[in-house]
Amino acid sequence: MNKGSLHNVIEVREITDTVYVLRVERNGFTFQSGQYLALGKKDDIQKREYSIYSGENDEYLEVLVKEVLEGDVSKKLHRLKPGDEVEIEGPYGHFILNGTPRDKKIIFIASGTGISPCHSLIRSNPKLDYMVLHGVKYSFESFDRHAYHPYRYIQCTSRESEGDFYGRVTDYLSRHGADKNSEYFLCGNSNMIYDVFDILKDKGVSQEQIHTEVYF
Repeated sequence: MNKGSLHNVIEVREITDTVYVLRVERNGFTFQSGQYLALGKKDDIQKREYSIYSGENDEYLEVLVKEVLEGDVSKKLHRLKPGDEVEIEGPYGHFILNGTPRDKKIIFIASGTGISPCHSLIRSNPKLDYMVLHGVKYSFESFDRHAYHPYRYIQCTSRESEGDFYGRVTDYLSRHGADKNSEYFLCGNSNMIYDVFDILKDKGVSQEQIHTEVYF
């Protein structure tokens, strides 16, 4: 486990007005895709937990960050410049593929920036048989949609009809059903996870096939 390592900022890449990717030097930091870390500015006691966005084999570390009004850390990180230092603790978490049969299809169901660990898992496992069901409010919140195979990513938009499916991920599952032979990885806000968990169980998916990472 790495604790308290310092990393120089490489870039802050804007995705939307409030969502950005922070890329820092890796400096030998090791992790398993799907894990998260605690991150803050150097010498700042405030840290925030973020799922790792980059892949296990990338030469850098990335996190996908949403700046929130009440979030001091997300605002400070957004203002960082190349060469600034951040402190990282971790990695933490068990939202990983260990023990999951690689011949099984993986269904990722995420809301908002909860797609971050899914991005890392897919990037780290190029031969993975997967599907992404991504719930957002608006179609511009696709967050690097090009990183996924076009036939393996479904955007569910709740506030407009410009996405692949107009409605929440729960609406999509209720309408299209669930594959009882797949493994499900759910990441995002707790209400979505609880609702999807219940839908999957009602459709015959066993609890052992459902893996969760709650953001808030």
